[in-house]
Amino acid sequence: MNTSLLKSLATIPLLFSVLFAETGRASWDISSKFDLSTRIFTEDTRWPGQDDSTTQLSIAGSTEFRWRGEESRASIIPYLRHDETDDERSLADLREGYWAKEAENYELLIGFNTVFWGVTESVHLVDIVNQTDAVADIDGEDKLGQPMINLELQRDWGLVGVYLLPWFRERSFAGEDGRLRTPLPVDSDNPRYQSSDQENHVDLSLRYSHYVGSVDIGVSAFSGTSREARLLPNADGSELIPYYDQIDQIGLDLQFTGDAWLWKLEAIARETQNDSFSAAVGGFEYSFYQVADTAADIGVLIELQYDGRDDGEPVTLADNDLFAGIRLALNDTQDSAVLVGMGYDLKTSETYLNIEADRRLGEDYVLELRARFFTNASPQDTGYAIDSDDYLQLELSRYF
Repeated sequence: MNTSLLKSLATIPLLFSVLFAETGRASWDISSKFDLSTRIFTEDTRWPGQDDSTTQLSIAGSTEFRWRGEESRASIIPYLRHDETDDERSLADLREGYWAKEAENYELLIGFNTVFWGVTESVHLVDIVNQTDAVADIDGEDKLGQPMINLELQRDWGLVGVYLLPWFRERSFAGEDGRLRTPLPVDSDNPRYQSSDQENHVDLSLRYSHYVGSVDIGVSAFSGTSREARLLPNADGSELIPYYDQIDQIGLDLQFTGDAWLWKLEAIARETQNDSFSAAVGGFEYSFYQVADTAADIGVLIELQYDGRDDGEPVTLADNDLFAGIRLALNDTQDSAVLVGMGYDLKTSETYLNIEADRRLGEDYVLELRARFFTNASPQDTGYAIDSDDYLQLELSRYF
């Protein structure tokens, strides 16, 4: 069990002691979720050591303890996941574990929290506070809880957020027997850092957000340990070692809403010890409402991705890609929805097909389908490492 997790678990008794002291004038809300999922791989493994099973089963669960007082609130959300094939996918985490003081024009939050920034669909460039739970899914949307002190100041001219981030959460990587991994396995137990403080380096982030008419604006700054790792070979070339640089990053996200149109942009400029580069993703979503006199809505998405980093930086698949997708929301009592999207590399012709479908079953169950297919990657392309890892995933969730 790593140091960050021990620190996160240690906050739970303190939070409960504070909350129970005020229970007489506060309210609790407790809920749980249990997930059973299976991945079905359609191709044989490519790299030595990978488990050649066609199916990969996992179970996960979380319980949400939410408390609200007269001028404060708190949340405790432990999360557990067990994978039958890849031990590196098994996880114990504290997604949230915080106390927050609320006032008319400010909020002070202390503890573990999950923060999301950004507006685009295909890539989340400006979302940098939390570490990515990379083995959960390749879409980058699953996050590990991040310890922080967060002060939010609300003014007529916008919202200002200050984030002090005292401990670093390492990125997860598939194990030697896992799928969707690099050709050489990653030694996640022995990361290296540019900073001599290693995972105890104190990071700082600032964010300003506001709206002007139909435009939502977000401007952010980050200075600290990169959430992405460069993967360096070890002494005998048998494994890859994660190396975390110190970075400075400026981010911008914009969204314009006009009738059926959503125009979106995310852009960053990042400086590391070896490189200075920019990256951006932008495009639109256009919605057709009540199609064919039904309750269904259809959205068409187009986004263009660019990333100017050098080869020595952490690998990204979204460097020169065009993303196109269709979103269908039936707006029925089961909340049925489908998203089909495809990414196409304009330089190498690599393609990535993604299908996501969700439907509620009764009052307490949700069934999800995920499908990922990778094609046209040659051995020199970044995507070649996972080109044989096409899979279908079915997940059944039970809510309590």
